[in-house]
Amino acid sequence: MSEALTPTVNRLRAAGEPTRLRILALLRCGDLAVGELVDILGLSQPRLSHQLKVLTNAGLVTRLPEGAWVFYRAKTKGPCADLINLALSQADLENSVFLKDRRQLQVVLDDRASSAASYFDSIAAHWDAERALHYPESAIEAAILEIVGDGPFDQIVDLGTGTGRILSLLAPRARQAEGLDLSHQMLTVARSNLLKAGVTNANVRHGDACMVPFEASSVDLVIIHQVLHFIVRPALAIEEAARILRPGGRLVIVDFAPHMLEFLRSDHGHRRLGVADEALGEWARGTGLTFRPVRHFESPTETAGLAVKIWTAQQPTANFPQKEAAA
Repeated sequence: MSEALTPTVNRLRAAGEPTRLRILALLRCGDLAVGELVDILGLSQPRLSHQLKVLTNAGLVTRLPEGAWVFYRAKTKGPCADLINLALSQADLENSVFLKDRRQLQVVLDDRASSAASYFDSIAAHWDAERALHYPESAIEAAILEIVGDGPFDQIVDLGTGTGRILSLLAPRARQAEGLDLSHQMLTVARSNLLKAGVTNANVRHGDACMVPFEASSVDLVIIHQVLHFIVRPALAIEEAARILRPGGRLVIVDFAPHMLEFLRSDHGHRRLGVADEALGEWARGTGLTFRPVRHFESPTETAGLAVKIWTAQQPTANFPQKEAAA
C-alpha cells in the first residue's frame, strides 16, 4: 500500500466498524467521558477503551484528560471531520440501535445536569453575594458584545470559562468557541448550561489558562473574564493569550478594579484584591499587545462595592515569540 494512502485507509477502517460508528454518532452530539460511553453502549470498559484507541490513533477523535476522567471529542474540522460526516450520512441513524443510543445519551445528559445543579446549589450563596457587589452583569455583557463586535469569528477561546456563560454569549458570533477551566465541577456546570442553551458550536475542556492547548496564531478572540484575580502568575495567562492570537486578533479582559474587600480573599479564594492598570501593563510587557482605552463600571453601591473594568488589546504582529502548545 502506498504510504500516502495509509492515513485515509486507517480512518476508513476505524469508522467502518459498527461499534465505532455508534461512538462517532454519539460524539458528534458532544464530548463524552469514558464512563458515560460505557453506560450508553453497555460495553465493558476494556472493550470500549480499545475502540476509542483505534479511533484516536486514526485521528477521528481527540482524547481530553480531565482529572480522573477522560473525555473524547469527535474532530470538527479537516479531513477527519469530513470523513465522519460522510460515514454518518450513509448510516440509517433512525434504526433501533442508534435510537436506543440516543435515548441512553439523554439519560446520561440528565444525570450530568443534575450533578451540575447540585454543585451550583452548593456555591450559589457566595456566587450571588459576589455578583451583588458589582455593576449588573447584563450591562457588562452588553459592553462585551459591543467591544467584540459582530464577527464572525473563526475561533474564540474563553480562559477560565466557569459556568460557560461567556461561551453562550459569544457563540452566535463564532464558527467555533472553546472554554478552558481547571475545575471539573465547573466544567460539568458549563457543559450542562451550554446544552440547555442549545449551543452546539462551543465546547469546554480541562485546561490551565497559563498553559493552553492551542497552536500559536490560531485564535481570533480570547476572553479572560473574572479570572486574573484567581491566578498565581497572571502574566503567564496574558502571554499565552498573546501567543495564540492571530495577527489582528483581540484579547478582552474583564476583572475587578482594585478594592479593599479582604473577605473575598479569605472566604472566596481571590488571590489579589482587583487588578490595577499598572499591574496589567507590567504583566503584558513584551507580548506585543496594544491596549485600547479601558471601560470602567462603577460599583452599584457607594460603600463596600466592586468596580469592574474591561481591558481590550490587539495583537498587531505575527512576530511574537513562539513556543509549543500544551499537550
